[in-house]
Parts: sequence; structure tokens; C-alpha cells
Amino acid sequence: MFEGDKTLVFWIGLIILGLASVILFGIFWMIAVWNGHLDRFEMVKQAVPIIVGGIVFILIGLYMMKSGTKKRKEREIQLLKEQ
Repeated sequence: MFEGDKTLVFWIGLIILGLASVILFGIFWMIAVWNGHLDRFEMVKQAVPIIVGGIVFILIGLYMMKSGTKKRKEREIQLLKEQ
């Protein structure tokens, strides 16, 4: 899926994907092991914006990674135009 030359857009997308994944894992872990004064359903209700935002940023990161790869043919055409 990500074969070809990696551009700056690919690497920025990878960073966004990684950060969003870490945040989502942290939220899900906190919900799973929390023993505080709120019950789990209340915690999930409060964490919905963070969960939805994390999923959106994961999708944005994946799209950036997909669009940030140049196929070999595209790269060869670009090199020929530069010469």
C-alpha cells in the first residue's frame, strides 16, 4: 500500500497517525482500568469527543501517508521533466 518514494507528506502523516494512536490507546486504557468516582459509562460519555477526534486524525494520517508516496513511474516522469 505504501510502496514507492516517501515524501514529506508521508512522514508528517505517519507522525499524526502515531500520535493519534497513542492518545486513543491511552483513553481506552484509562477507561478499562479506572476505579475512580465515575462509572465506566460516564467516562465513555466524557471521552467521546477525544475518541472521535482520534479516529478522525488516524484517518487523516492514513490519507496523508497514502497520498505522500510517489510511485516509481511518477518519480521517473518527474526526473525526466527536471532534465
